[in-house]
Amino acid sequence: MKKIIFAFALILNVTFLFAQTAERENLIQNELAASKNTNILPDGWKKSGKITLLFNQSAFNNAWMAGGTSSMAGNIGLNYDLNYKKGNNVWDNKFIAAYGLTKLKGAERNTKTDDRLEWNSLFGKKASGNWYYSAFLNFKSQMDSGFDPTGSNRISHFFSPAYLQVGPGFLWKKSDNLKINFAPATSRLIIVDGQFTKFNSSFGVDQGKTIRYEFGASISGYYKLNLIENVSMENILNLYSNYLDKPENIDVDYQMNLVMKVNKYLSANVSLQAIYDDNANPIKSEVQIREVFGLGINYVF
Repeated sequence: MKKIIFAFALILNVTFLFAQTAERENLIQNELAASKNTNILPDGWKKSGKITLLFNQSAFNNAWMAGGTSSMAGNIGLNYDLNYKKGNNVWDNKFIAAYGLTKLKGAERNTKTDDRLEWNSLFGKKASGNWYYSAFLNFKSQMDSGFDPTGSNRISHFFSPAYLQVGPGFLWKKSDNLKINFAPATSRLIIVDGQFTKFNSSFGVDQGKTIRYEFGASISGYYKLNLIENVSMENILNLYSNYLDKPENIDVDYQMNLVMKVNKYLSANVSLQAIYDDNANPIKSEVQIREVFGLGINYVF
């Protein structure tokens, strides 16, 4: 567990190191913008979204002596923000949907490279300065079936597992691109289809059951910054501790999206996700890592 905490601390330290450099470079521009418009967060709806298509391909002919397997991969993703502000009230929503497949030459089944459905909703009422009283909702699931490494056994499918968290708390929000929410009284439901718990537990849900209830503390953070011109990094961090069962085992979900813009429609994209959840595999708890890199075609709306 110490190694896991150290690894995530290292990730966050590197991110904030970049952030400090970028913020120094943008300080003058931010001050000028603030002087022209003192109302940084105007009342009303603010929305932004992006659809990204990622492609990755490798090919080898029969004469290629070094060996290799031809493959093609494609990912499609939606990242949409819908935020509202009126007076002392703020309401932030983020929708994430992503799906990707890899086809290896000669393989009978395509392999998933990404499969996410996520909705984050955060309401805040100003208390003082950058602090708000808050209430949040987080929902996560997937769209397609998942298989074990052998490809023969299905271990998940649509809405199984599904995670739902709700709870009151305190929000510190400097801007739409920098905010942290503390929720010390969070309820969480883990939902799994009964076919996956018929003989064993699955994703923490006991054998023979379909729902697991947890009560604990949640910390979520969001930080988006420009590292250099045309290179942006989005960081999403979620931590959860279950008071009712092994509260020292903190669930960690960290997502990083790095976009290196080529022009209005093309970019190179790197997506990294690291998850630690001891309930996902009770036999051997390990950090789950997913990384996707490719040339992206973007549509911004």
